[in-house]
Amino acid sequence: MAILRAPAKINLTLEVLARHEDGYHGVRSVMVPLDLSDELAIEPSRRFGFTCDDPRLDADRNLVVAALRALGDLPPVRIELRKRIPVQAGLGGGSSDAAAVLRAAMSGTFGPADRRDWIKIARALGSDVAFFLAGTGALVEGTGERITPVGALPSWHVLIVKPPVPVSTAAAYAALDELERPARPRSGCVSIRALEALQRADFECVESLLQNDFHEIIASKSPEVAATVSALRTAGARNALLAGSGSCVFTLAAERSQIDAISARLVLPDSFQRFSSAFATTPQWLT
Repeated sequence: MAILRAPAKINLTLEVLARHEDGYHGVRSVMVPLDLSDELAIEPSRRFGFTCDDPRLDADRNLVVAALRALGDLPPVRIELRKRIPVQAGLGGGSSDAAAVLRAAMSGTFGPADRRDWIKIARALGSDVAFFLAGTGALVEGTGERITPVGALPSWHVLIVKPPVPVSTAAAYAALDELERPARPRSGCVSIRALEALQRADFECVESLLQNDFHEIIASKSPEVAATVSALRTAGARNALLAGSGSCVFTLAAERSQIDAISARLVLPDSFQRFSSAFATTPQWLT
């Protein structure tokens, strides 16, 4: 049996750019994978089978199966998906699950790996899937297909809170499209500066550059998201930012003790889920 880990992610920056003719928006975003992760258990079988411990994610609506179908006929394996990353949260769980399947295929888990345009396959599955193929943090551009890896990540920590509400990504993009926003050149932009600061492991600089174009719009429309941001600030968080385009909010700290202290002081109903995590270890990028 092979056990694959599929990490969650947060966006340290998320710049939403112009809408393309195909309906997709351009983005610039610095994203990092976390230790918080789903697990995929894969074992040989007489025929293909898929199970998930979250009943909402059956085979017909799961990116694991979609990724396998994108590669051709479903292989004779049994896959068990163990969900640890909350859904509809902006943490990229489904995209990461799909990327784990692609990485397994690239390594020969399902048979000899043919030469393929893996980035093209990943992008067709979802805008965040290609990012997870990098195996570390990255600057993500275009509509998700242009990836500039960070290298080794610092050992920083996060506390993530998921309010008990879903957020519609389509509605969030539509709300942004209603605003008149200036052109945002790449040179000197917040995401490039955040990428460079992350590579230097400069926590104070990264913290000062945290930005998400969806943050104010989603917080203004969701009392639960706004309450989460306020509660984190009241508990001593120096920063509190929407994790992506979903409902999760995170706070970033250089030390685990800071996250533990904020979590201990955080006052929210039990329906607001909490996840303490850290940036994922990136051994393949260590020198």
